Amino acid sequence: MSAEQPARFSHRLRVRYGECDPQGIVFNANYMLYVDVVFTELWREAIGPWRDMVQRGLDVVVAEANLRFLTPARFDDELDLTARIAGLGQTSITTRIEMMRAQQTLVSASVRHVCVATGAPGAGGLPESVAKTELPDWIRDGLARFVVPDP
Repeated sequence: MSAEQPARFSHRLRVRYGECDPQGIVFNANYMLYVDVVFTELWREAIGPWRDMVQRGLDVVVAEANLRFLTPARFDDELDLTARIAGLGQTSITTRIEMMRAQQTLVSASVRHVCVATGAPGAGGLPESVAKTELPDWIRDGLARFVVPDP
């Protein structure tokens, strides 16, 4: 494990027109897209490109997601997405994400990913099957600096 101080990961994005409903408010399903963006960027910073993990026969998939909507984001808002790893289980990663506009929390999210070993590719290059597997040390070590457990 890393000796570095735990850190929260931040990523900024601007709300695009196509992510909004006719009133200019972000459509609720798009917040999960934002969760995916910040988790992928955290992963890139902590471990490296996603495809490197996949080439090693592993993947992490969403097993559970919870979003708490406080106030809407709107077209052209700049959002700061802050993520921390709240827990590393035997096979899972729990991430807490805050979506903010100018220091105001708009949405809080909690997502649990599960590590899976992928089967041999089938038609179209997709795995035939997946099986839950333990998080390898290289993933744990990479994520360690972003682990800030829940109080």
